[in-house]
Amino acid sequence: MFSLLLAGTSPGFEKEVLPILERSCMKCHGGEKVKGKVDFSAFRTDADTDARFDLWETVAEVVESGEMPPEDETPLTGVEKERILAWHQGRLTASVEARPGVFRPRRLSGPEYRNTLRSLFGFDLEVNIALANSGITGERSLALKLLPTDPPGASGFVNDTHGARLSGVIFNQYSYLADSALEKLFSKSGRGQLGGMSGGPLPESWSSADFTMGRAESLVRDFVPRAFRRPMREEQLAGIVARLAGREGLALVETVKFELKAVLMSPAFFTRGLLMEGEPGKQQPVDAFELAERLSYFLWESAPDSELTKAAADGSLRDPEALAAQVERMLAEPGAGSLAESFGVQWLGLNTLDEMIKDPIGLHAFKYEPIEFLNYLFTEDRPVMELIDSKITFVSLGISGFYAKDRQQLTTFASAKGIGRQITSHQRLELEHTEGRGGILTMPGILKMNAGAITRGTWMLRNILGVQLGDPPADVPPIQPVPRGENLSFREQFERHRADATCARCHEKIDPLGFALDAYDAKGQFTQASDFKKTRKNAKPVDTSGKLPSGETFEDFAGLKAILLTSQREAIVRNIVSRTLAYALCRKLERGDQPAVDAITRDLCENDGTWKSLFIQIANSLPFRETLIIGETSS
Repeated sequence: MFSLLLAGTSPGFEKEVLPILERSCMKCHGGEKVKGKVDFSAFRTDADTDARFDLWETVAEVVESGEMPPEDETPLTGVEKERILAWHQGRLTASVEARPGVFRPRRLSGPEYRNTLRSLFGFDLEVNIALANSGITGERSLALKLLPTDPPGASGFVNDTHGARLSGVIFNQYSYLADSALEKLFSKSGRGQLGGMSGGPLPESWSSADFTMGRAESLVRDFVPRAFRRPMREEQLAGIVARLAGREGLALVETVKFELKAVLMSPAFFTRGLLMEGEPGKQQPVDAFELAERLSYFLWESAPDSELTKAAADGSLRDPEALAAQVERMLAEPGAGSLAESFGVQWLGLNTLDEMIKDPIGLHAFKYEPIEFLNYLFTEDRPVMELIDSKITFVSLGISGFYAKDRQQLTTFASAKGIGRQITSHQRLELEHTEGRGGILTMPGILKMNAGAITRGTWMLRNILGVQLGDPPADVPPIQPVPRGENLSFREQFERHRADATCARCHEKIDPLGFALDAYDAKGQFTQASDFKKTRKNAKPVDTSGKLPSGETFEDFAGLKAILLTSQREAIVRNIVSRTLAYALCRKLERGDQPAVDAITRDLCENDGTWKSLFIQIANSLPFRETLIIGETSS
């Protein structure tokens, strides 16, 4: 099959591949007609393809499997397939220069803005919500209520705001939030925070008359560098202080508010990286304060704290061991919970449950099991592959029924008088007697949000194995109902559906994974306790066996899990590394990032690496620590 590759050739795209595309693919994927958002007319050379290396992974897969061209088009010859695959393999194995991405400032996402404002002022801005004693909660953050929800960027994460421009609506909301935060800071409820930023405690019954010029200057010198996330030049701070001179009492307070609001409305506050120092046109390390900012928003989704800023100021943060120590410290802080609640939720698509479960108590029970589990993996130095197989989970009373005898480990809570149901916290549970659980794939919430074999298989391929699947064709025929007089399982019905060669090509990847989980019903209940082949009521025996495209076979999900932990281990780890690095960089990965992905994947696989090791290696990677600056920067 790969005679060209084995012969040691490295065919060029323009000579070997482009003619095949023009002859067999451009009709549907080029020029005026573009199906599936794939336009081959934009690619003329090997360099062009490097910018979309992820697309060519998919092209190689569909060509090798025979999915493309479609059945009604002239198929590729064996030689043509060989040329495309040999070229692709040659590009993968070719020496790829490790290089950082081009430096592009971007505005803070909604969650980043909320957290940054909270870290700056020492309090959160909350809306007033009437809550029952049951513990049911709504969105309390005023910032998240007011700011538009950021769409996922090209990386798949909402912190990738490069394509989300600053609108007039957002700018007006920034103005309102700045006013609200400053009003609260100078109110009686903000007395503690204001005193801490302005030189010392204020009296309990303080008034504007107690706010002196000395306090005003202390506040400016504390607030402004933290808002801009780096030290400011003395002339900048002195200029602000000079504009306060001669004022006292209420006039001084109002002028301070005006100056601080100007800081909060500055693009340097709500845009990340705008003040980074560097030399245009050159690949270079990011400055120490940009490195601190990258690390803080990666692990905490918020601005650097004083310790991280100090390490940037004294230069120690540039040392790889010192940077690793900061990662370890930060993972032990509460802010690291954002890794699970933001990165983990987006990666696994857990917000899907928000639309499915309208009962707030049930939603909290199902959704926070995987979130608490991810937080455990991320912050307690657990091996990355425990994502797939673990004896630990986190269960609330709301979903304890899924865990049989193990639920006896839970501490019960007495309900408040007159309250029948209430949200209860998730407790750590060691799986000793519960069959069919362990790891993210068999959690009730994951199964519930992916009800159905096809949905489950697709989710696993995309989110766990990192396989890029296109959207199904619009003309896929529906599954035919069971003919009268026949007793067919859904799997048997689907076998008839996928008899169409076009359907079968996609589903040979999806179906084995999904049907392996067919012992779990739509609610996530493991219905086959102690016997996978036990029949459901009025149903045919459940067949959970399968065969992967690799030829590997299994009888049930336990057998599939064994395959995932062995032969599919590298694919899973590579996907984990790629997703985490894309989140950390706030952008889609490029070809120059692949040496870092390869090195980290290799290390984690060889050493049974942990999540902490992954985070440290990302923080010390070339894409994270360096950049290529095009154009001018602030200095």
